[in-house]
Amino acid sequence: MMKKFALIGAGGYIAPRHLRAIKDTGNVLVAALDKSDSVGVLDSYFPDADFFTEFERFDRHLEKLRRKDKAVDYVSICSPNYLHDAHVRFAMRIGADAICEKPLVINPWNVEGLREISKEANCKVNTILQLRLHPAIVALKERIASVKSDKKHDIDLTYITSRGHWYMVSWKGDVAKSGGIANNIGIHFFDMLTYIFGKVEKNVVNVYERDRAAGFLELENARVRWFLSLRRNDLPFEPEQGEPMTYRSITVDGEDVEFSSGFTELHTESYRQILAGKGFGLDEVLPSIQTVYDIRNLEPVGLKGDYHPFLNNGK
Repeated sequence: MMKKFALIGAGGYIAPRHLRAIKDTGNVLVAALDKSDSVGVLDSYFPDADFFTEFERFDRHLEKLRRKDKAVDYVSICSPNYLHDAHVRFAMRIGADAICEKPLVINPWNVEGLREISKEANCKVNTILQLRLHPAIVALKERIASVKSDKKHDIDLTYITSRGHWYMVSWKGDVAKSGGIANNIGIHFFDMLTYIFGKVEKNVVNVYERDRAAGFLELENARVRWFLSLRRNDLPFEPEQGEPMTYRSITVDGEDVEFSSGFTELHTESYRQILAGKGFGLDEVLPSIQTVYDIRNLEPVGLKGDYHPFLNNGK
């Protein structure tokens, strides 16, 4: 049966992936919200969807639909990080399940608040953790699970995604709104690592700046050196004009895990899983939220211990 969706944050970068996922799974978007009216992308997917730039009118519209027995089944949330908690609560208040972009919330205690409301409303909170569905990551999890050994795996995680001056002026550059660099660009990697290698046993931060962070995680089955950066000069190559200025790398025991492609299709697969009742709920998302919260609040120790080799580049 076709499900009815509403979407919050239609003008954002990630919204087209959600729009495509709704369409590709055979469902319909009935209403969308964004304070910006630059949402021509809707024409490519759901030109008949009602659109609002004011939350109050969006809220009123969905409430009227509910009272007419035309309630939406899901609210997809693509708004800035600091608004996710409120928008998930809104979804459940109108009787809809939530599909929220990562990070679900900025602080771990907010997860428990959502858990209480979820039980009261009998609604589910789903978070997009698309890396768990990436074929390369699925294969890695299966391979690690098949190895019976007490030896911990050695992992280097490197993610550099160059951003211009606009980034720090936007909400993404405000730690109170984004949760900082580890939350904004790293949380799905930390989720993937704990998903495969187990819970965090030790968390050390070497460097933590607005546009660059690095540290060391000891997990149940792995030792992880991680490095995240928004700086173009941290790239291990000279980017050519028109080419992506992004570098992703995960090595496990010195072996590269290739997962640089296939990201754009994973939202559709995420929606298929959610619609089948197999979405990632609050229990799944909490460990990574706790990890990045700790990273944000730990005192950096500098270049001590087993730190990521990119910190030696001196850039």
